[in-house]
Amino acid sequence: MKTVATICRSLPVRALALALTLAGSSLSAAPADTVASVEPEEANVATIPPPALNWFYVDGGWGTTGTSIFDGETGKMRGMVDTSHLSDMAIDPAGKYYYVAESIWSKGGRGTRQDMVSVYDSAELKLQAEIAIPERILIGGRKQTFVLSDDGKIAFVYNLSPASSVNVVDLVKRKFVRNIELPGCASLIPNPGVGFSALCSDGSLATVALGGAKPQITRTAPFFAATDNPIFDNFVYDKSKREAIFLTYTGDIYTAKMGATPVISKPFSLQAAAGIRPGETKPLDLNWYPGGGQMTALHRPTGHLYVLMHMGEYWSHKAEGTEIWKVDVAAQKVVKRIPLKDPMVNVAISQEEKPLLFLNNRKGDGIILDGTTFEEKHKIENAGSGLITVAEPG
Repeated sequence: MKTVATICRSLPVRALALALTLAGSSLSAAPADTVASVEPEEANVATIPPPALNWFYVDGGWGTTGTSIFDGETGKMRGMVDTSHLSDMAIDPAGKYYYVAESIWSKGGRGTRQDMVSVYDSAELKLQAEIAIPERILIGGRKQTFVLSDDGKIAFVYNLSPASSVNVVDLVKRKFVRNIELPGCASLIPNPGVGFSALCSDGSLATVALGGAKPQITRTAPFFAATDNPIFDNFVYDKSKREAIFLTYTGDIYTAKMGATPVISKPFSLQAAAGIRPGETKPLDLNWYPGGGQMTALHRPTGHLYVLMHMGEYWSHKAEGTEIWKVDVAAQKVVKRIPLKDPMVNVAISQEEKPLLFLNNRKGDGIILDGTTFEEKHKIENAGSGLITVAEPG
């Protein structure tokens, strides 16, 4: 049996005095017939509520795994979804599951590759199923490489091996359905009642109809110049209106009404909507331009688009935003410009009547702003530098 002296010989000097004090105190105070008792530990599993409109989900960013769940009202962390490196997460519209499109290897970074859609329940964040798929693209920081149908029953997973294609996954039966080749197209959009659509390198929008035995693919006429004025691939989609909103590198805004034959609007200039000259593609032309990683957020109830903007030139599209521009898309007008204390790379907004704005920077600082007054409510250090996801009304 070890004595106090025996134990103390192995302790650091600073701990020695504390150990002797505690030992002496306990030895002198305890009656001789006292027997120490230790209550047995009980294992349990904590649960959290279903996804709330004021929660936001932050991917850890480059080289970091896990997607953290934060409460926007308190700024406190609720939990973490197990998302591996270069994975994509989507929220079940019914609030029951989190879906993760991911790739893993049997020996860490080598060995047998496995591509799948993993299913986690939203209460215990416990793995429920793994749905094997042929392959998927390995890329981070893109919202449109893994999207769900509006009813949450089908998942579309983008692939590039070596040509563009899309894996269709039945989330109800939890099985892979088919792979559809879609050369030259990417950035997926749900298309309710039809299938899905995707932006293409020739400037068109492709639509894949899934109703028949064989997928039918149609394309719109080209409406943007992919090589001269590309569209940011992290665009927004409003399922209540079945409408996507696109933003180009120069600041042109398009809307696309989904359907068997999508309808593309004429673009308007974001800068002109703010009362300044439009953005241009010519080099060394200093102006306000959109930029960042996830540079747009849409408040569906009001139709207001929030855009990260910076002073720069064309091809500065990765620069962090120093202002947020609040755009009334229907009126084609910038209704407010909000300066930021620190440059931010990603923005999202809650879908409440009185929304919260969520931002982060490349250092991983998370910022929560009141969406009405734009006052800072919380700052969260090490929240994550990756994409921000929010839940939508069912």
